[in-house]
Amino acid sequence: MSSISSHGRRRGIRRPLAATAAAAALGLGVLSGAALAGYNIWTGEYTFTRQELQRAVEGRFPATLRYAQVLDVRLTRPRLTLDAVGNRITTQVDAQLTNSLLPAPPVNGTLALNSGLRYDPVKRAVLLDNPTVEQVQVDGVPGQYSAQLNAVGNLVAQELLKDYPLHTFKPEELQVNGKQVEPGAITVTEDGIAVKIETK
Repeated sequence: MSSISSHGRRRGIRRPLAATAAAAALGLGVLSGAALAGYNIWTGEYTFTRQELQRAVEGRFPATLRYAQVLDVRLTRPRLTLDAVGNRITTQVDAQLTNSLLPAPPVNGTLALNSGLRYDPVKRAVLLDNPTVEQVQVDGVPGQYSAQLNAVGNLVAQELLKDYPLHTFKPEELQVNGKQVEPGAITVTEDGIAVKIETK
């Protein structure tokens, strides 16, 4: 009989412990913002990895632009480089140029476009800001055409990447522990970007 009583006591102990553990886990989930992917309660930042940023930019490509009504520029395979020192992002893309007035075959090259980052409160989005041409390399094109190639690069930067959203926040992502928050400073790191969250 005593063994049954002892077993009952052990079960009685286990239940409160299990309930306490479950409550603790639930509390941790609420504190950490389990529904808020990428939010770090200890630093007050949303973080986005290089892979997440890469996938966001890939959504803009492939793309084809026309320059001066005669030159078609086909752009593919974007690759991101993170510049933590300059707090900027470089997007390198493969470019294929075709002149619709000439029977010559297309020429291939690469464009490197450098962008800052900013937050737009109306769109609730982190955007690529003020993209500029960093480098243009096209196979088999003489150096005297560099001005035209840079113009093509500027066209690509403005048409494709200016104000392009890397992440659009959902309304629930801008509420932490019942408080309305607002993204602030954006920092480029070696592994991604960090967006500081400030209480309104």
